[in-house]
Amino acid sequence: MERYERYKDSGVKWIGEIPSHWEVVRLKSVIKDSQSGVWGEDPKHDGSDTLCLRVADFNYNNGYLKEDNLTYRNYGKELSSNKQLQMRDLLLEKSGGGDLYPVGRVVRYNFNGIVATCSNFIQKLTPRDNVDSDFIYYLFRTMYYLKVNGLYYNQTTGIQNLKVKEYLSQTVFLPPLSEQQAIANYLDTATAKIDEAIAQQQKMIDLLNERKQIIINNAVTKGLNPDAPMKDSGVDWIGEIPEHWEINKFRNLFKTRTGITFTKAQLEEEGEPVISYGQIHSKENWGASVNPVLIRHIPASLTKGKESALAFKGDFLFADTSEDFEGCGNCVCIDTPEPIYAGYHTILAKRDNDEHKQYLAYLFASSNWRGQLRSMVNGVKVYSVTQSLLRAVIVLLPPKSEQIEIAEYITKRVVLIDAAIKRHTDRIKLLQERKQIIINEVVTGKVKVC
Repeated sequence: MERYERYKDSGVKWIGEIPSHWEVVRLKSVIKDSQSGVWGEDPKHDGSDTLCLRVADFNYNNGYLKEDNLTYRNYGKELSSNKQLQMRDLLLEKSGGGDLYPVGRVVRYNFNGIVATCSNFIQKLTPRDNVDSDFIYYLFRTMYYLKVNGLYYNQTTGIQNLKVKEYLSQTVFLPPLSEQQAIANYLDTATAKIDEAIAQQQKMIDLLNERKQIIINNAVTKGLNPDAPMKDSGVDWIGEIPEHWEINKFRNLFKTRTGITFTKAQLEEEGEPVISYGQIHSKENWGASVNPVLIRHIPASLTKGKESALAFKGDFLFADTSEDFEGCGNCVCIDTPEPIYAGYHTILAKRDNDEHKQYLAYLFASSNWRGQLRSMVNGVKVYSVTQSLLRAVIVLLPPKSEQIEIAEYITKRVVLIDAAIKRHTDRIKLLQERKQIIINEVVTGKVKVC
């Protein structure tokens, strides 16, 4: 592609050379207003309930907001005008859950004509009138991709907190306004085509996941014999189950404990293996066994006297919080020869029985079984899965031989489906990489599009 005639050194390592006529500025100089989000009370249906956007509403693929499962909070008179969102505002994630929702992501506010605010996990940024909001969005996106945000956050237990003031004080670059608009328009068009291709791949993944969930749900709640006599399970989410199956409480089958508390800064390249809630929520976690990429390491000094947090083969680790409703009940079955420590924001469920671990893993992965948890969890910005809640749910128990048959039946089918999902996922990764490279090159002036 075409390059600019002359370049100059920006003086910033991650930026490198920029077109000679572009201005080097402080990021904060292009922001007219910066406001932290707020949290109100539960909806009261009194006319003061207001749309409150959360980090979970970020659609980072297209840079806008999701339009489903939105949250309303009651603010009364406390919601001042500078806390309300306007078109052109950018939403910056300033607090997040590490690997799952790393801080620094930015999306564009696009709900025109709606009174809305954002949660205190988000910073509302209003660009100045003499800059193009969409260009600034793409600039933020490049900064995030190049991990510039990693230099500007504090790490607490499981939570990253962006140093917003310092982050907005760094040096960036600015083309003339007409060029900003042309660049943003070009990127909107170019990325929309890639987003369409990504959406097609994601649609195939969703269909495959739906098919997999149907297979798992039917097998772990109805069994493999379509002619088996049925009985009422007593749980609306589950319905009828085979008459000869047993029903037991989770508390009678597992002993639950909390994981070890530590900060991300205490992670090491080598040490004691540990899995925390961020890894449990990871897309790399397939639930029925431990994917090696999930394992992190902490120094042995942090595990001293914490033997109760060791998860052995057949035990389960549940995430005790989720940023979205669908993540409630996410877990991983420990199947490694060596034990692994339960990390922060996890519940260790130690098996106190001889049930087949892989059958249980598939049961816990089924949407029907998780419906019990989802009907009881509370939360707005995060959903909490407590030990007492987990202990209260029921577990369906076919005879041991049938558990093994069901697990083998499911495994044979999901292996093929997962292989197909991986092919589509790999294609999405390539498309996303291509999209970000285009954004980086255009927004930093490495190529000329106008």
